[in-house]
Formats: sequence, C-alpha cells, structure tokens
Amino acid sequence: MVVAEPQPNNGTEQQESLAAQSRSGIVGLVRAIPIRWRILSIAALNSAVVLALALLIWSGAKTLGSAWDDVRQVRDSDKILAVLESETGRLQNLIHRYINQPSPDLFAEILLLREAVLGTLSTRASTDPMLSGSVDELERATERFLSGFGELRTLQTTITRTYEDQILAPAKDMAGLYSIIEGATGHREARIWPALGKSRDAFTAMLVAANAYYLAPASTSADEVRKNTDAIERTIPVMIGFSDNDLQRDALQKLKTRTSALRDGVGNLSELLAKRTDLLRNSIDASQAETIAAIDGLSIKMRKREQSAQMTFDHTLADISRKMLSIAAIFLTIIIVAGVIIALSIRLPLRQIMTSMRAIMTGDYDRQVAGTDARDEIGAMARAVEVFRKNAIAKRDAEDELRASKERAESALVELNTAQRNLIDAERLAALGGLVAGVAHEVNNPIGISLTVASSLARRADMFDAELRSATPLKRSQLEQFVQTCRDAAQQLVSNLYRAGELIQSFKQVAVDRSHAERRQFNLGESTDQIVASLRPVLKRSPISISVDVPEGLIIDGYPGSYGQILTNLFLNAANHAFPDGQSGTITIAAKLRANDDIEIIFADNGAGMTPDVQRQAFDPFFTTRRNEGGTGLGLHIVYNLVTQQLGGHMMLESRLGQGTTFRIIMPRAAAGGANGGETDNRTTQWPTRTMSST
Repeated sequence: MVVAEPQPNNGTEQQESLAAQSRSGIVGLVRAIPIRWRILSIAALNSAVVLALALLIWSGAKTLGSAWDDVRQVRDSDKILAVLESETGRLQNLIHRYINQPSPDLFAEILLLREAVLGTLSTRASTDPMLSGSVDELERATERFLSGFGELRTLQTTITRTYEDQILAPAKDMAGLYSIIEGATGHREARIWPALGKSRDAFTAMLVAANAYYLAPASTSADEVRKNTDAIERTIPVMIGFSDNDLQRDALQKLKTRTSALRDGVGNLSELLAKRTDLLRNSIDASQAETIAAIDGLSIKMRKREQSAQMTFDHTLADISRKMLSIAAIFLTIIIVAGVIIALSIRLPLRQIMTSMRAIMTGDYDRQVAGTDARDEIGAMARAVEVFRKNAIAKRDAEDELRASKERAESALVELNTAQRNLIDAERLAALGGLVAGVAHEVNNPIGISLTVASSLARRADMFDAELRSATPLKRSQLEQFVQTCRDAAQQLVSNLYRAGELIQSFKQVAVDRSHAERRQFNLGESTDQIVASLRPVLKRSPISISVDVPEGLIIDGYPGSYGQILTNLFLNAANHAFPDGQSGTITIAAKLRANDDIEIIFADNGAGMTPDVQRQAFDPFFTTRRNEGGTGLGLHIVYNLVTQQLGGHMMLESRLGQGTTFRIIMPRAAAGGANGGETDNRTTQWPTRTMSST
C-alpha cells in the first residue's frame, strides 16, 4: 500500500528559511567575537545601567533634599511667627487687664512678656534665614506697641491722681458737709429736710456712677454723673432758702463750691479717659494689629515658598521617574537583545554539535558537522567532532576490514594489525566524543539559566513600569528595590554566561584526554555557592530560605558536574516534596572534613518528612509519591548512583514524618568513581546496598 505524503506549504517554508537565514547572519557576526568578550559586553551593559540609574537617583536626591530643606525651614519660621503672634496677643490682653485693674503682679508679667517678645525677635527671628529680612519691620511695630504701653501707664497714673484729687476728695468733703447740714437740722419735720434727702440721694447716686465710670468708662455712667450733679446743684438754692441757721447756710455754700469742683473733676476725668481710650486704640491695639498684619504677610510669603518647594519636589520626582523608566527601558531592551543574540551564538552551535554527536552515536556517519569553519571556541569543538566523525568512519571501515581480514585468515595479518591500531585510535576519539557531549550539556545549563534570568528581569521591568504609571507616587524604596533587582539579575547573567565561557575555553586545553574534561580539582564552597545561586530564581517563587555552611578552601578532586547534579536534584526534591503547596521552610547545606581524608556533606530540611515505607523505597528507580502530578521517580535514584558509583562514596537518609529529612553523603576527597561524565545509564546501573536510619 502506498501512502501519499502531504505536500509542504511552500510559502511557510520560504518564510521560515528567510528567518533562519537572517538569524544565522546575525549569529555569524556575533561569533566573530570571542566568547569572553561577548560575556564581558553583557556585564558592561549591566554596569552602565546601574551607574546611570545611580547617578540619576543621586542627582534627584540632591534636588529633593534642597526642596525638603526649604519646606522644613518654612515650617520652623511658621513656629517663630506663631510664637510672636501668641506673645503679642497675650501682651495686649495683659495691658487691657492692667488698665482696668492695675496691680504689681500684672505689671511684672507685662514686663516679663515684653522681654520675651524682644528676645524672640533678637535671637530667633533675626537668625532665621526666611525672617531675617523682615525683622526690622516687626521690631519697629513691636517697639511702637511697647512704647504706647509706657505712655498709657503714665496717663493711667494721671487718671488715678485726678480721680483721687478731683472726685474722691470733693466727694469726701461733700459727705462731711451733708453730715453737718443734717446735724444742724433739729428735726425731720423741718422744711429743709425733703430737699436735703433728695440732694443726699443724688450725691450717693452720683458717687456710685463716678466710681463705675472710673472703673469701666461708659457714656451711660458719665451721663448719670452729670445728671446727679445737676440735681445736687438744683437742690442747693432750695436748701439755702429753707435753712434755719448760719451753720446750715455756711455748709450749703461750701457744698455748692465742692459740687462745682466735683463737676470740673468729672469733666477732667472724662477728658483723660477719652485720651486713654484713644491711646489704647491708636498706640496699643493699632500697633498690635500692625504686628499681626506683618506676621500674616510673612506667613503668606512662606506659604507661597512652601508651595513652590512642594511643586519642585513633585516635578523632580516625576522627572526622575520618567528618566528612570526611559533609561531602564532602553538599557533593558539592549541587554535582552544582546543577551538573546549572545545566547543564540553559543546555544545554537552547541545544539548543532549535539545533533551531530547523536547522529554519530546512532551510526549516522554521513552527516557533516556544522560550524567547522567558525573561528571561535565552539568552532574548535565542531572541528574536533568532525575529526571524531572521520575517525569513527575509519573505525567502521577498519572493523569491516578486520572482518574481511579474519575471513582471509593469516594472509592479512599485517592489515589486521593496522586495523587494530585504528580501532584503538577510534576508541580514544570516542571518549573525546563523550567529552564533547558532556561539555555541551554542561554549557547548556548556564545558558538556559541566563535566558530564564533575562526573562524574569523583563517581567520585573514591566511591573516597575506599571508602578510608575499608577496613581500612587513612586517611593524611593521602590526605586532602590528595582536597582537591586537589576544588579542581582546582572550578577546572575554574568556568573552563568562567564561559567559557560570558562567551560568552552577549557575544552581546548583538555580535548586530548577525556578524564581531564570531566574530573578536576574544584573548591567545594565556591561550587556550592554557584549551584545555590543558580537555583535561587527557581526557588524564589516559594518562601524557602537556604543556609550554606561550607568551610573555605576545601578543595575536592572529583566531578563538579556530578556534584552540581546531586545538589540540584536534592533541592528540587525538597521543594516538591518537603515543602508542598508553597509552604515555607529552611534548607541547610553543611560540609566538613572527616578522618581518613573523607568529606561529609549534610543536606537537611525542616519540611514534611517521610514515613518509614517511603524511606525504604526512596532511592528505588521510578518510585515517586507524586506520579499523578508528573513525578518520574528518578531524582533520588540518580543522586544515589552518582554518589556511590562515580564519587565512590555512600549515602544515608534520616527522616521523621513532620520533622524534616536529612541526607548524609560521605565520599573520599579524591573521587574513585567511573568516568561516564556524570550521566547514569539505568540499563547497566548496579544498586549497592543502601544505608538508611530512621530516628
């Protein structure tokens, strides 16, 4: 039966071909640059964006600080003005009280408050940068206010003396004269008595009104004094007409004279009180109002200055936000594009080499190895693989020739020896092929992590853009957090891409001997920190904290790739099983040197723990408690085989349900395992007896 093959879509194939050609052209240009310079260019771009953002923040911080200093100074000046306004208002009230009820205590309080006002003007206001130019005006108004109090006090003394000499003294004499007249009148039936009683009542009412007028000047009190004085003067002629003796008449004449003097005294007192009222209104109240007006004017000026400083603050913050968004967007675009291009310039050629290696491993020797004409380090790898392919072909031909030689028996002994030598060379180059595949696998990990970090940085930039465009003002802490995120991402990119560059560069030095490519001396602490750093973006979505306690300077002769795979599998196993559903917790990694030059590595978590049944099957292949959720059951199995077979150590598991899990790895400082590049073939894996303890 013949099955018709579907016809390809020519238009789609042409578009894909054009896109591939364009991408290959860009990648080809980038591959003309050594890998180390490509990685350093990413580091330089990240450093440039951090420096630009730091300079922008520093410049904006200076402007914002100046505006905030203006606002703070305005508020300090406001406090001084409020003190002046309060003190002058209180001084005005004390003066009014002193005028109405003079007392030494009030006068002493007025003097103390006067010194306080002058002290505020001379010490605080004169040194204030915003009030120093207006202190003279405030001092002049205050001096007029205080000098008016001196004049008012002098006038008050005159009023008191006038009241005592021209009102109280005549009134005292008049009271005595009324007593004389009453005493000279023999009986109450005398004709003078009604007029005398009426005059005496008018005198009493006049005296009360005069005292009230002196204490609280009012037009009604003054009218009452004049009305009663007129009544007294009208009764005097009547009483003179009804007088019975010379003593009455002489007393009535003196009463008339003292009443006239009293009238004049009341008039003088009225003039002095009116003058006091004018002085109080024009010198005290007006000066105090002038002082308050000056203070209000300064307050208005400072309000304007505060508003100007606030506008400067807001505009500067908005300008910083716009500039940071622009710089971040531009540099982020450049970094992402450059990172993707550089990653492609490394990842695509490596993928081609891996494809060629798989073809060779499956016996397809006719496919040419791509990229052998490139001048970079990956081109050297491609040429080495091409040599391996040609030698594999030679090996195949040699095997065919060997079989033919065996059939021709002893007559082809010379050819057989030649074929044997070719086989030995081919086997050695086959080891080189395994090395190339291992290096390609190792390089693919940091490149993939770099792409993950770049994508995460792009998402963080979009979030920062949304925060800038929101109605809520951007805080300085948010800016610093974004800069820190950019710095962390830059460090991740530089670390992983530089790691890839180091792996590729080291290939040329160890290409002849496979053992050197996979086994080397490495610093256990540095390798642990690098592995943990590469895993932080993966674990960042979970609230899991990591604690590392590895001694410095602990050098291991072994397989860093296998060690990285062990830690990675243990991390992912803990994240998926010890802390399910986003639970928080702590993972601890510790290492120490034991006797016999052994190394003990402890990987512990405080998560969910394991039941005894799970512990017994933990290292079995394909055993998992989350098969329905996509688990394969190979993670701990691979870890166990790497520890026991390649590193030559043994592994122990301790766990209790609800109290966490601890993995103890004891291995020699110099690994004694095989040389399979860190990869475990489950078809030939041996499973030694495991050591587990449950506490």
